[in-house]
Amino acid sequence: MAEEPGRILVVDDNRTNRLKLSLSLEQQGYTVCLAEDGQQALDRLRTEAFDVILLDILMPGMDGYQVLEQIKSDPERRDIPVIVISAVDEIDSVVRCIEMGADDYLPKSFNPVLLRARLNSSLQRKKLRDLEKMYLRQEMMLRQNEKLATLGRLSAGVAHELNNPAAAAQRGAKQLQAALARLQTAQQKLSELNPTEAQRASLLAFGQRAREHAQKPVYLDALARSDRESEIETWLRQRGVSNAWEVGPALVNLGLGQPELAALLENFTPSQLPVGIDWLYSTAAIYSLVEEIGQGAGRIAEIVKALKAYSYMDQAPIQSVDIHEGLDNTLVILRSKLSPGVVVHREYAPDLPRIDAYGSELNQVWTNLIDNAIDAMNGKGEITLRTCHDDQRITVEVEDTGPGMPDSVRAHVFDPFFTTKPPGQGTGLGLSISHNIIVQRHHGRIDVRSEPGRTCFEVHLPLRLAAGG
Repeated sequence: MAEEPGRILVVDDNRTNRLKLSLSLEQQGYTVCLAEDGQQALDRLRTEAFDVILLDILMPGMDGYQVLEQIKSDPERRDIPVIVISAVDEIDSVVRCIEMGADDYLPKSFNPVLLRARLNSSLQRKKLRDLEKMYLRQEMMLRQNEKLATLGRLSAGVAHELNNPAAAAQRGAKQLQAALARLQTAQQKLSELNPTEAQRASLLAFGQRAREHAQKPVYLDALARSDRESEIETWLRQRGVSNAWEVGPALVNLGLGQPELAALLENFTPSQLPVGIDWLYSTAAIYSLVEEIGQGAGRIAEIVKALKAYSYMDQAPIQSVDIHEGLDNTLVILRSKLSPGVVVHREYAPDLPRIDAYGSELNQVWTNLIDNAIDAMNGKGEITLRTCHDDQRITVEVEDTGPGMPDSVRAHVFDPFFTTKPPGQGTGLGLSISHNIIVQRHHGRIDVRSEPGRTCFEVHLPLRLAAGG
């Protein structure tokens, strides 16, 4: 199908000029629309699309300068080429229009060949601008789609990461209610037994020990723990403690063995001992549960903080970025994908300077590189994050011990839609968009080196970035 030459808007208050231009343009195959003054031209521009505007300067009411100013101040229409129609002795006015944004000019005694040449030149420039804008829109859409795809891949892992500590905190809160009720009952029974000062001192010392060991649990290997629990449970059952199987492990967690427990309770009579044991168990459980709830809440706060820093919420587009913080936050977000067989090494330069960058976009790059490294190793291997710098730039390396890439893959790794993953598991856009973010947005460079058993992506970024870069 042949391409249409284009739609031309002729703006001239002189009817003869309008008709003359219209006839000449229509003979050349253009679609022509006419406006007899500036306001009529602006009205048509609001409702119709044009490829070129032929604009007279001297018109009553709204002159060509005012029309040109409004066209070039409108983001939707500023890219429409404007060719000024002028008499030869109005060259100063033409220069003024060119400075205001007009693309070209025609003398009023125009030659049809010259008219065609000027129109073709303007139309070609507009087509190039339209293609550039289309490319930029597609690039933005692809980048946004990849960001959403990345978010989709991460959301399940982040939800899992949040769910575990949230569930632990919720479970601990319910158990804490029961432990508090049990302690209250034990405290009341102890009061009824009128404990001596020595007995009170023993219980207070135990409470202090429970608080300290809740923060720093005692480590025992499985065999030693089993033996100690068995000894304490036997000792407790012999003294009439019915829930010895439950109390024993809790006391072992505090580093108590049977001899220490016996020494702690030596001042208690046989009738007092079960009540004292119940108080000890309830106190230990409360401190342990409070610590567990605190750890769960702290883990949630850590993830939320990492998410906020990762996305650079409520911050300007260009920030002063700490690269190490971005890498660490990305690892927090990807923690659910880091199986026990994957070891992460951080070889960070201690004096790495902050850089000017689009923070959230850089984190998208780190996510793509680290996520790909994890996938490449199939659950077992090492990832090394390495940074260094000189006076002009910083360098970030993401290295994995996966199988490596053959040259045929490495040559196309930054191509759009190129992927080695099975259908449905990769868009083929992650590395392409990462390349654009580094090269186009940050004026940096990204390279890849690979050999059997090793792949390394190397990112170079300037220390300073101009706004709008």
